[in-house]
Amino acid sequence: MFLQYKPSGDVLEVITIDTLYDPCESTIMARFHCGEEMQDPESFKKLEVVFPSGEPLPRCWIDPNYRLQAA
Repeated sequence: MFLQYKPSGDVLEVITIDTLYDPCESTIMARFHCGEEMQDPESFKKLEVVFPSGEPLPRCWIDPNYRLQAA
């Protein structure tokens, strides 16, 4: 899955998909998807990534208490 890193606008390739949708995890492992060489994996905060369309990640992927708060 590909996401966009908000601070730079670069595309990220998510390596740990299971942590992406786990609301108890605040970071994901991903690598920049640019250039010809495979980049090294890095840890990124979920709050710093969005979908390539610019949409934020779903609240249920970020907030472990999303069900307790009124919508």
